[in-house]
Amino acid sequence: MAITRRDFLKSVAGGSLLIAAQGLPAEASMPKELPPEAVGILYDATLCIGCKSCMVNCKVFNSVVDGGLYTEGMTSPPYEPFREFEMWDAGTDLTEKTLNVIKVYKSGKGINKDQVEDGYSFIKIHCLHCISPACVSVCPVAALKKDPINGVVYYEENRCIGCRYCQLACPFRIPKYEWSKTSPQVRKCQLCRHRYKEGKYSACCEFCPTGASIFGKVVDLKKEAERRLTLKAQTEYDFPVQTVDSKYRISRPVSQYINHIYGLNEVGGTQYLLLAGVPFHLLGFDKNLTDVHLPDLTWAYISKIPSVIAGILIGGAATWAITKNLTKNKDKDKGV
Repeated sequence: MAITRRDFLKSVAGGSLLIAAQGLPAEASMPKELPPEAVGILYDATLCIGCKSCMVNCKVFNSVVDGGLYTEGMTSPPYEPFREFEMWDAGTDLTEKTLNVIKVYKSGKGINKDQVEDGYSFIKIHCLHCISPACVSVCPVAALKKDPINGVVYYEENRCIGCRYCQLACPFRIPKYEWSKTSPQVRKCQLCRHRYKEGKYSACCEFCPTGASIFGKVVDLKKEAERRLTLKAQTEYDFPVQTVDSKYRISRPVSQYINHIYGLNEVGGTQYLLLAGVPFHLLGFDKNLTDVHLPDLTWAYISKIPSVIAGILIGGAATWAITKNLTKNKDKDKGV
């Protein structure tokens, strides 16, 4: 049975309106409070020695089934291009193959650790797992989600349509896209959530030899960070290693901290907290970020996406139908 232009446009319009009504993720309304059992990481740059063990083990333990880097058939960690060679543990920035990277700030002669003048500091960069993640709020198909129990921001690749709104929305420029693949996905740190069912935790913390990165409940990590800020420089302190409640501790002198816990309030708060002896804007963090929950801002834009999609579909369908009708009339005039 032939379909008329009127029927065709009605069906397209109906489908477009359905997109407008149902295309938005259920997570559009983001929480503004930390889940009670939320887990995260405390990174202390003054303890970091730049060994990159966290980078190596992040790749190893995320290249398995359900890991943040895993793709079907993967047998080894992904490689980063480096001149004529490929190196799997030497990424210089976050990419679709590197979810966690150690960078270094250096000033002048770079001989004084954790100092601005003639000094240097390491910094560990990966997803901060925002309390109100902008990436989740803008995803039109809920491919990015925030676990309501532990707060981890994770990714379901089977839902992703490759729109990359998450890349645009993230204030920390974390999500990376697999541009080189025919079936690309978004890659980001998922806090090793696939290891929790085994009673394990984030690999970057488990294999950090100095306790620069420790895993635990965010409420406990916050208390530990606040405690360190009250300590006087050069006094001895027993720093926990691997986890915030670990019995394994390393005693060493306390460095002079910047009086700020990064991630405590930025963009409404995050589950990755950082301490350092150098101002955070020198370590690559945007000093203009406010304490505002970003979904409050991004929602004003993302809420219009389904209507835009609907308009494009209707307009395109109408153009197609009209063009087809004109062509048909011309063929009749020619006696075809």
